[in-house]
Amino acid sequence: MPYQPPVRDHVFLLRDVLQIANYANLPGFQDAAIDVVEQIIEEAGRFTGEVLAPLNAIGDKQGCTWNPDHTVTTPAGFKDAYAKLVEGGWPALGAEPAYGGQGLPHVVNLSFSEMSSSANMAFSMYPGLTHGAYSAILNGGSDAQKDLYLPKLASGQWGGTMNLTEPHCGTDLGLLRTKAVPQADGSYRISGGKIWISGGEHDMAENIVHLVLARIEGAPQGTRGISLFIVPKFIPDAEGKPGQRNSVYCDGLEEKMGIHGNATCVIRHEESTGWLVGTENQGLRLMFVMMNEARIGVGMQGVAQAEAAYQAAASFAKERLQGRSLTGPKNPDGPADPIIVHPDVRRMLMDSRAIIEGGRAFLFWTALHGDLAHAHPDEAVRQRAGDYMALMTPVVKGYLTDKGLDICSDAVQIHGGSGYTEHFPVSQYMRDVRIALIYEGANGVQALDLVGRKLAADGGRAVMSFFAEIDAFVEANGDDEALKPFIAGLAEAKAKLQDATMWLMQNGLMNPDNAGAASTDYMHLFGLTALSYMWALIAKAANAKVAAGDSDPFYSNKLVVGRYFVQRILPEADSHLTKLKTGSELMMALPAEAF
Repeated sequence: MPYQPPVRDHVFLLRDVLQIANYANLPGFQDAAIDVVEQIIEEAGRFTGEVLAPLNAIGDKQGCTWNPDHTVTTPAGFKDAYAKLVEGGWPALGAEPAYGGQGLPHVVNLSFSEMSSSANMAFSMYPGLTHGAYSAILNGGSDAQKDLYLPKLASGQWGGTMNLTEPHCGTDLGLLRTKAVPQADGSYRISGGKIWISGGEHDMAENIVHLVLARIEGAPQGTRGISLFIVPKFIPDAEGKPGQRNSVYCDGLEEKMGIHGNATCVIRHEESTGWLVGTENQGLRLMFVMMNEARIGVGMQGVAQAEAAYQAAASFAKERLQGRSLTGPKNPDGPADPIIVHPDVRRMLMDSRAIIEGGRAFLFWTALHGDLAHAHPDEAVRQRAGDYMALMTPVVKGYLTDKGLDICSDAVQIHGGSGYTEHFPVSQYMRDVRIALIYEGANGVQALDLVGRKLAADGGRAVMSFFAEIDAFVEANGDDEALKPFIAGLAEAKAKLQDATMWLMQNGLMNPDNAGAASTDYMHLFGLTALSYMWALIAKAANAKVAAGDSDPFYSNKLVVGRYFVQRILPEADSHLTKLKTGSELMMALPAEAF
């Protein structure tokens, strides 16, 4: 069965769980009446399911082609699909109306992005990175730069990239060597090499706007001396149209294990012409606007690929005949029962569904707080929402992609030997999702960022606010008999996370290796707690529907999956808490030469 966009689940989350209608008075939400949002999501489902999904396997098998003239040809059908994407106005969903966007809340845009990524992850990266470039210029560019570039980026007419990584340095951007030499006309000459540049060259947009990190001559060493530059493939002419070819070239494509339909480029800047964004030596701060948005997007990719893999596995499990049920034949007229009757297959499917549906809620909840951080008139609400965005971003990125890989792996397992072949789609989902644990900051780095920076920021204000919100929810709903399993599980998870937080505060300061050794377990414990909260919110919304007499099995099924999460997945919190408290002594005991 081909990928079916989960339109119903998206609408349920936005309408009933997050209740975005409550924010109708805020900018962006004013034009996002729930009936309008439903129509957008339904149409997004049609577009992604009918236009993008059929190209997924084609993109995987054909890949991109590098040409001797330094151009790149995308797989068959991609260029036409991109034209339809732009014609449909999909890239402009969340962009500012002042620059041709539709101004809808980011959480609505994320709904489209998830379906797009499930349907075709490699394709969806092109407009995804373009929106990141749009956001960086929106936050730091001059009025002239915004007027010139943002309408084209918002529409998708021009593509966008970020040029960070260099051959000799990955995460440690302080080591970068790309240099920028100021010119008399206010521009700069950019020279250096960049690698792993997603969408760095392709044939779908009429221009590509590179956002490049470089060091101006004489700037301080390390990250304090990095500036950000706009370097377009074609320098805009007086009318703002693509003009002279800039001296930025794609020298080749990476041969990757997945996302073959996305051009991952080696980029050479040969005294290319660029323009400073913002002020000198503030480039990393501006680039982090783009990177943080991308990290939420990568967490979304974990959920998106997991959803596609789960759907394929569930369909296969209902059709594949093998063995008999332990409790007697369920397909007595056939030679065997479908494998979905076997408890271990059900375990993998239920694990997948519980993480996907809780993880999707966590994504949308986080994105909603991003909207509130920008649009809410109450300063206290904006501050809390901004705190949550900073705190949750590494959890969203790290936890949801770790789990996305696990779910894709289980989908391969459910397919058995068939899953290990290229005749079925799950091998592609597993190969594609693997990069999500690495790019935009490897998951180990995300965990370090969480425990080393985000927890301590502003005296721990964000995590304490999160604890207080959970406590308030538990107190307000503790007497609801139908919610008791969810409330009990949430209270216990929160207590374990609070215990772990206190342990880190006491032991991480004494020995930073303790914080490093505990970081991944802490991130996963945080993810479990967040999903426990999401499942409590989902259960409350579903129970309200059932109590009102709605007999639709959609809601009763939600409650079953939620209780499964509490019973079968949430107990992993104990393991993470126990492991992180062991500290770093044995982890660091062997000398390096012993490995």
